[in-house]
Amino acid sequence: MIKVFIIDDSSLVRSELKKIFAKVNDIEVIGSSANPIDAFEVFKRVGLPDVFILDIEMPKMDGLTFLEMVGKQKPIPTIICSTLVKHGSSSAIDALRMGAVEIILKPKVNVGDFFSQASRDFLDAVRSASKAHVGFIQNIHRTSASKVLSSKQVSSSVKATSSLPLSKKIIAIGASTGGVQVLEELLHQLIPNHPPIVITQHMPAGFTKSFADRLNQILPSSSVSEAKDGDTLKHGHILIAPGNLHMEVVKNALTYKIALKNYPKVNSHKPSVNVLFRSMSKEVGIFGVGFLLTGMGDDGASALLEMKQAGALTYAQDEKSCIVYGMPKQAVKIGAIKAQLSLEEMANIINTVR
Repeated sequence: MIKVFIIDDSSLVRSELKKIFAKVNDIEVIGSSANPIDAFEVFKRVGLPDVFILDIEMPKMDGLTFLEMVGKQKPIPTIICSTLVKHGSSSAIDALRMGAVEIILKPKVNVGDFFSQASRDFLDAVRSASKAHVGFIQNIHRTSASKVLSSKQVSSSVKATSSLPLSKKIIAIGASTGGVQVLEELLHQLIPNHPPIVITQHMPAGFTKSFADRLNQILPSSSVSEAKDGDTLKHGHILIAPGNLHMEVVKNALTYKIALKNYPKVNSHKPSVNVLFRSMSKEVGIFGVGFLLTGMGDDGASALLEMKQAGALTYAQDEKSCIVYGMPKQAVKIGAIKAQLSLEEMANIINTVR
């Protein structure tokens, strides 16, 4: 039985969610509260849940403050359900960075109709969240990390890269649930002039640009942007697939470019990791390096195998460092990878592969 606790200042929202979960046998709502402060009192009676459903804007304490407080003590998988997550708001990205595993936009009107139509989404989200191994990055609020390196860092970076030629490899990364947190941790370890990187992260339209902008602000050695059709892959640059388009890598004379395609979902996702990896197998071949990170389901696994068969280096995130060991597990199962790696080992490969 999956134990759920709802924290939302709307009594209607709490009531509608309870109705959804009352219809199934594997999920139980053990409590609810209008705000986090009152929730702490309820916890004394019912204990902590397996999954939180959490609003962001509430009286007494906001959802992000609560998520940070709980995360430092006992991280619990959390689904953000709020009106503040639309258009890729910074609040939603911060929640994902602090360990939230899912974001669902709550409308301001016609709430009853919304919950009736979205019941399957909530059931699937809770079941997926209950399997997540969430963690909390202590320095998640770092805002001083920037493109400006100290003289010591610059000297160290130059020394590390001066003897190395630019890599001929193209790095492709796929991620889903937990990817926002994991990608930040991985990409922070990269050195200047790292190989070109393309990323498909399962995320709704609008959020990918906010995510890219956030990474561009905090990563010291990379330029990050949401991919545009026709973008050229460059060393030291990271391109992230838009949340409503598939992204492919295509050979263009002596360079590689981005092609964005607007066709139906693949493996239930748009963008799909399989689409990116399949283009890598066809267009990049032996010069490709693929990494499949944390996430539910199997998107990316079959096309990662195609990359391997085309001569590319292929890896999956190890179970210990995964928030959800789903996509990597499937890649391992079908023999799509050379090895399972920690985030530190992945960063080392990206920094040194030629």
